[in-house]
Amino acid sequence: MRRRRVRPPVPTSEFAGFRFPPEVIVLAVRWYLRFALSYRDVEELLAERGLEVDHVTIYRWVQRFTPLLVEAARPCRHRPGDRWFIDETYVKVAGLWTYLYRAVDQHGQVLDVLDVLASTRRDHAAARRFFVRALSHGRRPVEVTTDKAPVYPRVLDDLVPEACHVDAARENNRIEADHG
Repeated sequence: MRRRRVRPPVPTSEFAGFRFPPEVIVLAVRWYLRFALSYRDVEELLAERGLEVDHVTIYRWVQRFTPLLVEAARPCRHRPGDRWFIDETYVKVAGLWTYLYRAVDQHGQVLDVLDVLASTRRDHAAARRFFVRALSHGRRPVEVTTDKAPVYPRVLDDLVPEACHVDAARENNRIEADHG
């Protein structure tokens, strides 16, 4: 059986003029981004594999190729799910206590898929503003799980009347555990 050569996820023309092959550069950047390693840790891992690369070079690779890798990985992300978990938590932002509304889907995906909103109040207007922004991504939920905050049923009845609202005890643990 013939082994396929692993190709980098970005065009090779972006790597023209570099001393190391694209596979090494992508691997170093991936290690740095995925495993939260320091540049010196990545340098050490590459040295264990017989590649002498300075940590400053790895820094430059990360600065240059991270946007390209993020753009190349975007099509691989799955669409947001149809079950949403909504919660708010009280955090300090720039010295001020603020409510942070968050939404994740059943896969735990939160980044630019659903939404995050910081608000100084925990009221009907803030919850409505959060849901309007979350729904602007196009995908409408079939089921929304929240805590027992009294504003959610009214907002959901207004904005997503077809969605099933679940607010039973311990159903929202997925996002409660994610607050960290």
